[in-house]
Amino acid sequence: MRTDKRKVALIGTGMVGMSYAYSMLNQNICNELVLIDINRKRAEGEAMDLNHGLAFSASNMKIYAGEYKDTSDADIAVICAGVAQKPGESRLNLLKRNAAVFKSIVDPITESGFNGIFLVATNPVDIMTRITYSLSGFNPRRVLGSGTALDTARLRYLLGESLSVDPRNVHAYVMGEHGDSEFVPWSQAMIATKPILSLCDEQGEGGMEVICGDELKRIEEDVRGAAYQIIEAKSATYYGIGMALSRITRAILGDENSVLTVSAMLRGEYGQNDVYAGVPCIINKNGIFRVLPLDLNEEEKKRLGESCDTLRASFDELEKE
Repeated sequence: MRTDKRKVALIGTGMVGMSYAYSMLNQNICNELVLIDINRKRAEGEAMDLNHGLAFSASNMKIYAGEYKDTSDADIAVICAGVAQKPGESRLNLLKRNAAVFKSIVDPITESGFNGIFLVATNPVDIMTRITYSLSGFNPRRVLGSGTALDTARLRYLLGESLSVDPRNVHAYVMGEHGDSEFVPWSQAMIATKPILSLCDEQGEGGMEVICGDELKRIEEDVRGAAYQIIEAKSATYYGIGMALSRITRAILGDENSVLTVSAMLRGEYGQNDVYAGVPCIINKNGIFRVLPLDLNEEEKKRLGESCDTLRASFDELEKE
């Protein structure tokens, strides 16, 4: 993979895709960004709009609308395209329609000679990442999804707010499906190197004494329901996921070996196989360098297993159609 050029191909110029592109521009994460969309005119307009802001940015990015052939020398192909769920439409039918869309995307990318890393954001992201893996035939370590990266950021924000601590000093993760079966392994949650669960037995300052049973449960429920609240208020979520994708991209292009909760293929980790789920992984220029297993307790292992079963059932149902 050529990290010297730092070229990213973005497929899908909707709100998520363009929030990602805007974040990339402001953080100067790549040198070249090609925008690809079924609506070429829209991609051209978005490229113009971003380019007009270059004079105000520290970035020197080359930004343009392109075609699938332009992915041939890209380091990363980021897929944000997909169809929205229709009123009354079943989740399975939505999956079927998005699977067809992904075939029309992944096939021409691989045919172009693309030899980089696939990063998927389209929901349901764990299933769509597995579909991308199946269609591409790539090593699963080079096909990853945004997973629970945004959920983890939401968790750290809420914990930081409750504890009056900078979220960057909160070390906690959301694991499993990016959806209703996701969960927080509280046994692994820490402030710096101090386990959060130990705060339940202490009386401290800054509200730390309130982080016990009901409060932890409320925070976990707020994380799980955050997207629903945002969608109810403004119809869609896009800024947070755009920044999460930028963070993952920076870890790849910078060969950082950073730990992020992405959607990764499990091959024996946590006793799970042949399923994509959100788990902490070490991310570098090769994509997923390795899954980083946490020392989950039995209840947490059970919850992860149930979440993985949910994801397998959805994928198997889609395969039968």
